[in-house]
Amino acid sequence: MPLSEFELIARYFRQLGELRQDVVLGVGDDAALLRVPSGCELVAAIDTLIEGVHFPPGSPPASIGHRALAVNLSDLAAMGATPAWALLALTLPRPGENWLQDFARGFGALALEHGIALVGGDTTAGALSITVQVLGFAPQGQAIRRSGAKPGDLLCVSGTPGDAAEGLDLEMHGSSVGADAATAAVTAAAATTATDRLWLRNRFLYPTPRVALGLALRGIGSACIDVSDGLFADAGKLAAASGCAASIDADALPLSAALLSRAGREGAVRRALLGGDDYELCFTVSPDRLGELDSLRDSAGAPAFHRIGQLHAGSGIEARRHGTVMDVAAQGFDHFRRS
Repeated sequence: MPLSEFELIARYFRQLGELRQDVVLGVGDDAALLRVPSGCELVAAIDTLIEGVHFPPGSPPASIGHRALAVNLSDLAAMGATPAWALLALTLPRPGENWLQDFARGFGALALEHGIALVGGDTTAGALSITVQVLGFAPQGQAIRRSGAKPGDLLCVSGTPGDAAEGLDLEMHGSSVGADAATAAVTAAAATTATDRLWLRNRFLYPTPRVALGLALRGIGSACIDVSDGLFADAGKLAAASGCAASIDADALPLSAALLSRAGREGAVRRALLGGDDYELCFTVSPDRLGELDSLRDSAGAPAFHRIGQLHAGSGIEARRHGTVMDVAAQGFDHFRRS
């Protein structure tokens, strides 16, 4: 007999509401009651993941659960916020217990890692769709915004962008479609190892939200955005919000060995600029805070980050390779421009 809605919640999700002491009332009532710390502002983010749009049909349910929470945590990371609570709206064609167990495992492991309590949500029948809202907090006036950068600020990115886009391509096609014919020949000859392929797939299936870095940037970074729609597009959004122009030095982009082995250098550069789903942080820092920024490299658990460009007076964004402006389309992913 299929699980009822209430049995589903009780079996797979109720225990995730017991992780925090600031939950006055959690799962099981009409709404949650939460205690926001004194002197803090509430920070909220919400995202929906739809099968066939945000992840391929047949994706591992543990990955779907992980990603549904991770993409929201990435938004809070970009604001320099401490995650605290989550709400989950889950639409399922049918409540298969094996699928639910794996989904809850992926969601729950990441929630536990970041100390997040699941405090409510909804379950309905329909095409597979997951909506998660994450709530957190930041000291009053200290949240990082996209709009705080100034001309002269340095542009940085965490991690190795482009990996997730290549990983998604491996999930869907098993080959690199972003490279030109010459690069594809190099790729075929490179004999990418199984370890590289697994690395790239996992960068899509299990993205790492940079929460610790976001918290460390509070008071140092002048502006920040998470890289969901592509580094070039999202850096352009940050620059526009700050009333600046931006330039990216494509020769300074951090590229993983796995991506280079799949796409070649030229293909990897374009993946890093245009590929989405990395959920890295793109941020700016004033040159006079550079010493503080560099000190973060020695912090325990801080992810690698690199300087990749600078903001200027004006508007727009460009990428330069070997000193020449690249022909790069500035548009990131847009649901309403999809063909």
